[in-house]
Amino acid sequence: MKLLRIPKEERHRFALPLGQLIAGKREHTIKKVEEISKNLLEQGYKIRFYLVGDVVTKDFMANEFLRDHVMLSIIDEKTQRNETRSRFEEYFESVLTFENPVGCINAESFPLLEKIVNSQKKTLLKITEGEEDLLVIPLVKGLPLTPKIKNMVFYGQPPLTDAKNPLPEGIVLVEIDQEKKNAINGLINLMIVS
Repeated sequence: MKLLRIPKEERHRFALPLGQLIAGKREHTIKKVEEISKNLLEQGYKIRFYLVGDVVTKDFMANEFLRDHVMLSIIDEKTQRNETRSRFEEYFESVLTFENPVGCINAESFPLLEKIVNSQKKTLLKITEGEEDLLVIPLVKGLPLTPKIKNMVFYGQPPLTDAKNPLPEGIVLVEIDQEKKNAINGLINLMIVS
């Protein structure tokens, strides 16, 4: 298994939000996401959501409006290293499993996520070994730029208190555009292949 690892001296870059941080408690952030999404629909866009994380998935699945637009959810059935059990399968057409070691990106995730996205099937991807956090990177890389469709990735942001610039908790919205793809390619180029 080929793995991409973050060099120790670059870890701070990977801890920063890859998109817009919607700060606040879960009840607040989910309402804000709903507001942003409805605004895009009113502007004539189609919206598609791609979720990374158990808490984000739980919140989206509990909201009927948001749930309808979820195309992919990547979970590891753990929240801050504590086991959780999901009951999300009923909302998805396909349920797949994958291994992604902690603190790494399994190189096989790049073609897998691109294939899932291209299938346009609502898919739940369960990480059976390891964690899902860094799979945001191959997911953003694999999402297409499509006119009149807003492909959006969401993941949870834990509070960063020991950073030079502390960050509050919230949810990160990554709206896929060329700038985001360039930033992701820059991060991938920093990683070490082993």
